[in-house]
Amino acid sequence: MRNTFTLLFAALLMAFVGCKNKEKYPGPLTPEKALESIQVIEGLKVELFAAEPLVTDPVSMEFDEDGNCYVVVMSDYPDKPAPGKEKGHIRVLRDTDGDGKADTSIVFADKLSEGTSILPWKGGLLVTAAPEILYMKDTTGDFVADTREVLFSGFFKDNPETQITNLRFGVDNWIYANNRGQDGNVTFSEKPGTPPLSVKGADFRFRLDRGLFELETGPGQFGQALDDYRNRFVTENSIHLQQILIPWRYTHRHAFLPSTRSIKNISDHDPIMFQESATPWWRAERTKRRNQEFQEKKLKRVEYERDHFTGASGGTFYNGDALPKQFYGNIFTGEVAGNLVHRDILTSSPDSVFFTAKRPAEEAKREFIYSKDNWFRPVNFSVGPDGYLYVLDYYRQHIETPVSIPDDLKADMDFYNGADKGRIYRVMPAGGAYKKATPALSKASSDSLVQLFNHPNQWYASQAHRLLVERQDKTVIPALQKVFHESADPRARLHALYVLEAYDALNAGIVKEALADSSNDVKEHAVILAESYAALLPTLLALVKDAPAKLTLQVALSLGQFNAPQVTPALVQVMERFGYDRTIQMAVLSSNAGSAPATLDALFKSSLASDSTKLPNVFVHDCSYVIGNRNNKAQLQQFVSLLEQPAMVFNKRQAIAIKGLVNGWEKSTTIAADLKPKVTALKGKLKNINGETITQLKELVASTK
Repeated sequence: MRNTFTLLFAALLMAFVGCKNKEKYPGPLTPEKALESIQVIEGLKVELFAAEPLVTDPVSMEFDEDGNCYVVVMSDYPDKPAPGKEKGHIRVLRDTDGDGKADTSIVFADKLSEGTSILPWKGGLLVTAAPEILYMKDTTGDFVADTREVLFSGFFKDNPETQITNLRFGVDNWIYANNRGQDGNVTFSEKPGTPPLSVKGADFRFRLDRGLFELETGPGQFGQALDDYRNRFVTENSIHLQQILIPWRYTHRHAFLPSTRSIKNISDHDPIMFQESATPWWRAERTKRRNQEFQEKKLKRVEYERDHFTGASGGTFYNGDALPKQFYGNIFTGEVAGNLVHRDILTSSPDSVFFTAKRPAEEAKREFIYSKDNWFRPVNFSVGPDGYLYVLDYYRQHIETPVSIPDDLKADMDFYNGADKGRIYRVMPAGGAYKKATPALSKASSDSLVQLFNHPNQWYASQAHRLLVERQDKTVIPALQKVFHESADPRARLHALYVLEAYDALNAGIVKEALADSSNDVKEHAVILAESYAALLPTLLALVKDAPAKLTLQVALSLGQFNAPQVTPALVQVMERFGYDRTIQMAVLSSNAGSAPATLDALFKSSLASDSTKLPNVFVHDCSYVIGNRNNKAQLQQFVSLLEQPAMVFNKRQAIAIKGLVNGWEKSTTIAADLKPKVTALKGKLKNINGETITQLKELVASTK
């Protein structure tokens, strides 16, 4: 009797706890009911493409050249799977009857450790699965991978939210990946003798057609968008859209810059988003506690429980043709904490080196897609051969790193509740019917692939470009040249230009023609390619006179690759036009020529001598810092000779310059051991700079070896 009572009491207690949990956290909806809960802006509709049991926990989806749909399933999140116990895998979803819904699911590869992204390559898939980038391929036609090769290894593997991810093929033939700046020493299996590459503080890019791999500017988290002209945008949890401004190869061509950060939040409306779902109980309670703690400690900090980006994810550039034309070029970002999809329109200005991301007018007070279902977790997107926008819904009750939640709050939270669920939706015109696409590009001739470069759905152009790079079929060089010379579409001309580059079929004449292209976007890439042709330096110099800011930025960066006396006056001219811009300043300083005392001297003798806007003190400081950090005696001597110039006295430049030089000099890795204490002592006297300070500085410079 006692045992019966005990069991009954336990059952009642469990039922009570279960009911209490349901009150805190609503249960899941069926795929059909979840679809009904999704609200999209007027003129569009959302359809269900796939759901459990065909797919669960989707985080990445790509279509190969034949339209086959591959989905990465990440079932182990948020924990790290034990070796041999990995649940992650890749599935092939097939719509065999053409009704627009997946009806067949095949496991392409299983036991995947924290796989997060894929990219078609040579009939198989490149896969990011920290600490590796893998290559998997089905060689028998059954959609099951039978080869698995480790290409890159050594990436960070301790947090699934900040690991190597988001593979994207760029029009410049490089494959880009986010690394969140995490530490790691990366090796390439095809280059066994190459020393490991430290990727700390950077993202990553590689070229399999050339066997190249290197660091790239970041850091991006989960979400990377490359537009038609390889402008690169990344997502971070609380900053939903940032633009990469200067590539790593420029900011690190010398080691002396005071800062190499070149990423910008381009949103004009951060951090606000419009959430329609209820705030989860744990988040509201945690926020309440944190704000109380801030107040008790008298900190000027406020945490928001809702309506602010905290779970931005999967930023994707839409380049399809199935949605109305106004959506082309938009960037879509999921907000997994807010249960919504956000849309940005990119705008540009001739006086700005970066885009501005704006809300569409019709979404001034709402989001592109939202749901009141707290389980709706739009983590990523895809655009395929049919031109529609696909939304990947992770569909979990909770999606948060457990370590960030107090123990008492997560006691009744099941972070795997929903691991048996997942949905993929298709966004399409409200009045339209689904139109199936069957590209079959793997069987297309190389000549016919070239003709796809101006396709209205640029998915076709990108696939054709990649296939041509893979094939190395140089019989199409005449066709590529014809497209480059004659196409009215600048996107097609750029595709042709870079496939020619992949075929080693460029020459100074072709690049010079590209430098005169009617599109500034094509010109920008031509400037990069011109770095390989010394004869094109005069053409680059001519662009400095009237190019818009963004093109001028690239010209300044590329001029720094040339060792020629004409470079310094050209960089001065760049400053005369856009010296007020911090990114332009970094571009100038990133080169040896632009950060030399001769450049300061030329600037002081230019029209900027008394201009504090286009020759601001921050530039003077940073240039002086580089000179000090470089620790070159001849440059140090030339620098102190500039201190008496009238332009140096203007606007307190002299004091700013001395502080910059001494700060950089003290941190130099080559400064003599007996000299460093003296420089440090001088640094302590810089609050009141006078003639004696300058004399001491000159004496220290004279004593350098």
